[in-house]
Amino acid sequence: MHFTRLSTKLAEVTGGSAYRLGGDEFCALLPGDLANNETVASACAGALSENGEGFAITASAGFVEFPREAVEPTATLLLADQRMYAEKDGRAGSAKQQTRDMVLRILAERHPDLHAHISAIASAARQVGVHLEMSRDQLDDLVRAAELHDIGKIAIPDAILHKPGRLDDEEWRFMRRHTIIGESMLSVAPALATAAKAVRCSHERFDGGGYPDGLSGEHIPLASRIIFICDSFHAMTSERSYQRAMGKKAALAELRRCAGTQFDPRLVEIFESVATREPRPGLPHPARTASATLPVGYPALAPGLLSA
Repeated sequence: MHFTRLSTKLAEVTGGSAYRLGGDEFCALLPGDLANNETVASACAGALSENGEGFAITASAGFVEFPREAVEPTATLLLADQRMYAEKDGRAGSAKQQTRDMVLRILAERHPDLHAHISAIASAARQVGVHLEMSRDQLDDLVRAAELHDIGKIAIPDAILHKPGRLDDEEWRFMRRHTIIGESMLSVAPALATAAKAVRCSHERFDGGGYPDGLSGEHIPLASRIIFICDSFHAMTSERSYQRAMGKKAALAELRRCAGTQFDPRLVEIFESVATREPRPGLPHPARTASATLPVGYPALAPGLLSA
């Protein structure tokens, strides 16, 4: 009875452009500009929430701008679903979110300048993961590993970490321990165990010449291979004390040059596609699709997918 009543409320809010995908999953299609849909999107989540004597139904929501953020149906659904679960995990009381926030706060206190670097890499890694149609859990682990891949650097002395010139052999040996230190720190938290493994392997090379274990090819975790590319690109395009920033085209050319040696060639192609993606001209204005669940969440669809 609750599903029937709340489904009716959702249909009323959206003017009939709402659908039940199955179980506790619903979808609302909201064409038009983003500003006009902001209120309706919030109302969708509200329509799927209810309190009564002895029960409470809550809703989480994920939004996707179509076609700017995703073009393919599967990628659109996955991104909406992932954002919905990110919102759910981000609520107060989520152990995984609290652990992640605590670790990031420690890193920010030690190295405040790393915030933009972390955000850029996590965002790029997420886009690559969506392109690969990763599952919700895989994408969540990838983003967390990308956010935390430099956590081991809090144990590296500033004299080494911010040295303006080249590091000597002893300094390099010390620096290369940061992935092992990062894994050790994150492994203490069960919720971050998968991310810990990805952090350890985030500087392994596709040809086996990386560190700390000399893994090669697909023996390197997929998340680690993605993070290595995203990290390298951001490093090349950022001003450092020991180097000037490269332009975007030059950095992409360097990734292509090192594909097959340092980097996974297939992932380099995907990264370049993501990094150079522009909104397609001539397509209708992106709609914002809303998703919410009872009590977990529902993925969003995009206009034109109802026959799929």
